[in-house]
Amino acid sequence: MSAESPGARERISHWRQSFRMWRWQRPFWAGLLTLLGGVPIIYIPYADPSLDQLSFRLATTTGSGSLIIGVLLFVLGLTMWFQPHSRVFAGVAAILLALVSLVVSNFGGLVVGFLLALVGGAMGVSWVPVKDQPSASEGAADSPPGPAPAVPGPAPAGGESGQDRGAP
Repeated sequence: MSAESPGARERISHWRQSFRMWRWQRPFWAGLLTLLGGVPIIYIPYADPSLDQLSFRLATTTGSGSLIIGVLLFVLGLTMWFQPHSRVFAGVAAILLALVSLVVSNFGGLVVGFLLALVGGAMGVSWVPVKDQPSASEGAADSPPGPAPAVPGPAPAGGESGQDRGAP
């Protein structure tokens, strides 16, 4: 390995830093929870679990509704990641789809998908991008040195100064 090429540690460190910056600029956890909420909603109606020789099905008559709700939740989670300015729409839509999944898809994927999508949608609605704050050197250049100016308060009643009120 040459001295000019970055090592594996430097590449991984650079990747982690860039991923961290990408993650801070969008509602990452809201999108992830919404994505994960769609998984049990899609999976449970089509699963064929068996316990020893006992096989049971959790399929509903509206299996296509479960598929549509799960795919839409997946798309809304990706929307929160890649279009952060439309996070409010995606969050409200995820909350509504989570509520609909209670009726359509085995109690919202046995309540797991419902809760994940509901919390993810709420986090998407409430997420606010962080404003860049000026650094210490920029803040010092904007404000003049010295003490801060006093804020004037209300004038004392009767024209008296506050110092000689208590004197007889």
